[in-house]
Amino acid sequence: MASSDRNNKFLLELVRQPGNNTCADCGVPEPDWASYTLGIFVCLNCSGIHRNLPDISKVKSIRLDTWDDALVQVMREGGNSAAKAIYEKRVPAFFYRPQQSDCFVLKDQWIRAKYERREFTGENQCFLPSYCSDQFELTLWKKGKNKRQFLKRIFLLSRKDFTLRYFIKEDVSSDTLSSRLPRLMSAQRPSLFLILLVKSFPRVLFQTKSKLPKAVISMKDLNAVFQPEKINHAHGLQISFANGKRMRNLFVYHETGQVIVSLFNAIRATRLEYLQRKHPTLRDIDLIPQIMGCCLKEGYMEKTGPTQREPFKKRWFTLCSMNRKLLYFKNPLDASELGAVFIGTESHSYAAAESSRPSSRGGRWHCGVTLQTPDREFVFMCEQQQEQKEWLEAFRKVIAQPMTPEDYANEANMTRGK
Repeated sequence: MASSDRNNKFLLELVRQPGNNTCADCGVPEPDWASYTLGIFVCLNCSGIHRNLPDISKVKSIRLDTWDDALVQVMREGGNSAAKAIYEKRVPAFFYRPQQSDCFVLKDQWIRAKYERREFTGENQCFLPSYCSDQFELTLWKKGKNKRQFLKRIFLLSRKDFTLRYFIKEDVSSDTLSSRLPRLMSAQRPSLFLILLVKSFPRVLFQTKSKLPKAVISMKDLNAVFQPEKINHAHGLQISFANGKRMRNLFVYHETGQVIVSLFNAIRATRLEYLQRKHPTLRDIDLIPQIMGCCLKEGYMEKTGPTQREPFKKRWFTLCSMNRKLLYFKNPLDASELGAVFIGTESHSYAAAESSRPSSRGGRWHCGVTLQTPDREFVFMCEQQQEQKEWLEAFRKVIAQPMTPEDYANEANMTRGK
């Protein structure tokens, strides 16, 4: 027992050392689990993923489990920094490294890519073409624009022209018509054959894959973010892009986690190359944060109209840091927003503050937030004080960010569109 207590005490000292004091996979501080086969310290959530790889990683709690001298020696000789030098030796610049708040599929595939498939050790190059090839084609389940059901659609990502396309119809055999001819010709009367042929031919044309895509999405404004809870699927991905002066949302998923994460990283690779050509003087370290915009805050608020005498209506709001826009929708899975509000800086007369004015226009919620712009004061109502606090923090974070030349152009375009 004394030896076991001594070993646990030593592990607690080891985990406080630089490199070991954050999770080897997601960066959470103060990890209290360890993989004694890989020699790394991980957090509780990541330890659960490691348990799904029993042939590669075996985990124990550094506080609750018993450690013998041999296993402690493995941890002494290993450590997070040493493992990172091996398993993260050649991670592509565009590849997304999950953080604590990210969804399960991103963490799961990051851990599997590192330790199970060993994609970044330099030993195995077979996975990199899927991220770096000129074209990436796959079939996804996509939510219909005006309906809730998901339908199969073919997506084609191209690095040649920096686009993502998707097609409505799937391929069918080129012999579709010829395979029907014997049945049609078996009709005893020629007139009946002609009638059946005329009726069948449009169906054949409809079933043949259209050569024209339903949409051609430029990498210029494309953003992708995992939304498993919103889409109600563990692998749900939301793809947003500019469609004229409005943003358009596509909600998709794939049954296999590795496939959807591969698409996500392929989009990131294409976006990075697009930014490299657009800004040839900037370094990758400056471009990486611009690949994708994070959603600072999403959720329902109540909103009134421009005169503030209109009744409050419940809307779904999304605030993105990349384009400095607050978008609002009737429902979370709407394809297009009802409206958008650009958020500039304090020096340009933008501000966010708590509103204590009681609602007299039919609103059910009473935790108010005001967003001041040069042209208008927006009044929102939150259900809970915690929601009010989070929205205020998100608004102020955007307001505190310096505006780029592209931000000024976006603000001018939105002003002209009013």
